[in-house]
Amino acid sequence: MNESNPLDWAAKAESDLDMARRALRGKIKRTDAAVFHAQQCAEKYFKSLLVAGGVAFPRTHDLIILNHLCLSNGISTNFDAQQLEFLSGFAVLARYPGREPSFEEAREAIAIARSVRAFARRWLGVK
Repeated sequence: MNESNPLDWAAKAESDLDMARRALRGKIKRTDAAVFHAQQCAEKYFKSLLVAGGVAFPRTHDLIILNHLCLSNGISTNFDAQQLEFLSGFAVLARYPGREPSFEEAREAIAIARSVRAFARRWLGVK
């Protein structure tokens, strides 16, 4: 992976979205894995936008920060801050024991990731 290539970031994001979807298939639903990979998908798509725009970004999982960087650098994302905050919470919390995300939360997380994906792919000119 070349960190300066936005399409490499997009490819990694696609892998995470695939894993998020797979986590909800089958007999045992892995909601923790689904929400984690959905968050990772969105995070990597935000970073692909920033790389494409030549914008440096900090090492963070916070989608609000990444979205703000996009907005302040002319990438008008128009995402709902509450949804991004909801998804951001799964970057770390879903990786440790505690409250398991519900199936509905996992589906919502994937839906948010898919909306970030759709925007990023349009902006990047990727089909």
